[in-house]
Amino acid sequence: MGIHPLLFKIAAGESEVLDFKKTISSASKIAKTISAFANHKGGTLLIGVNDNKTISGVRSEDEKYMLDLAAHFYTKPEIDLEIVEWDLGEKSVLEAIIPEGKNKPYYAKDEDGKWWAHIRVKDQSLLASKIVVEVLKRNSGKGQNIIQYTDHEKGVLKFLEKNQKGTLKEICKLLNISRWRCQKMLVSLVSAGVVRSHTTEKTEFFTLS
Repeated sequence: MGIHPLLFKIAAGESEVLDFKKTISSASKIAKTISAFANHKGGTLLIGVNDNKTISGVRSEDEKYMLDLAAHFYTKPEIDLEIVEWDLGEKSVLEAIIPEGKNKPYYAKDEDGKWWAHIRVKDQSLLASKIVVEVLKRNSGKGQNIIQYTDHEKGVLKFLEKNQKGTLKEICKLLNISRWRCQKMLVSLVSAGVVRSHTTEKTEFFTLS
């Protein structure tokens, strides 16, 4: 008897397209991960699997209900999931497959009723910056993707070429322009694929693509 294909996925570990959950305790929290996958290139949630790759199993009906609630009431636009139940020995694991979204950005509602966009970075779902949200809109055809190379744009490219990376604050200071104007310029550069945005838990920085 061969090895179950799901065990290969589990052995590979969490990544930008795979996330493990022992259980689902909150629809709003799982909506954060679901929306992050939809804003990225899709992904898979395995419920009933621990972070250390061991299988704890789930009560499938309870978990299916929470997934449905998260995908249809705690995300906007709503996200259609494909849910597969696997029996691994005496334990069940749910595989929730999230497609890449066609209407980015997707937002998740938190416990206070506020809506936030998240993105997938390595094996984490992180809050998207205003710049990333605007880039998602443009790349989904919801905004104009026009770039003009003024002295400001040229200054940013020279700065990033020299320093390898820079934050929004550093670029604003360099160009002596407002935060709003700097954000607008960076959205154009990132959308055009000239500059790349990097999101971390603490800050966001930019590099040349």
